[in-house]
Amino acid sequence: MQVLVGKKAPQFSASAVVNGNQIVENFSLDQFVGKKEVVFFFYPLDFTFVCPTELVAFQNKLAEFEKRNVEVVGCSIDSEFSHFAWLQTEKNKGGIKGVSYPLVADVSKTIAKNYGVLAGAEVRDEVTGEVRFDGAAVAYRGLFLIDKAGVVRHQVINDLPLGRSVDEALRMVDALQHFEQYGEVCPANWKEGEEAMKATQESVAEYLSK
Repeated sequence: MQVLVGKKAPQFSASAVVNGNQIVENFSLDQFVGKKEVVFFFYPLDFTFVCPTELVAFQNKLAEFEKRNVEVVGCSIDSEFSHFAWLQTEKNKGGIKGVSYPLVADVSKTIAKNYGVLAGAEVRDEVTGEVRFDGAAVAYRGLFLIDKAGVVRHQVINDLPLGRSVDEALRMVDALQHFEQYGEVCPANWKEGEEAMKATQESVAEYLSK
């Protein structure tokens, strides 16, 4: 796995479904640079089990992200047509109808590979020279918080069976925005509205003594 924190988020241009019902070409995160932070997350596959719980959970908290001027974008290796069909399917039939944030189609798996979340890897047979893919050719549950300059400030990657916490993603957004606004660092388990710290030994000692 590569660590992207502190680096520019890998660029891409791909098809996506936006607003839950519109297929667009050449979707890119570049459109948000200078305007919004982005929570860009990967999930393994459409029409599966843990995945719809995550996508619906992000939708249920979408207003909280929007209130913070943060764009939520999902991505999997499925095609835009699979995304579209899933978005039109009722929740009681395994669908995610009602999800409105963009879902990117990474059919070539290039985006997942560039973000370091592609499960498995290409392996060359030393005898025949043939290249095969070893592992599941889907994305791990990766999540990347990208700032307005297009730089990754936070990433977390879960294995396929392990659903992530949308509340934790919101907490990290709050921490980043607090630091950028006030220059204060955020201690363990910090939440919006709680006391943060100056980046000094004195401030740490004072915080720990409370």
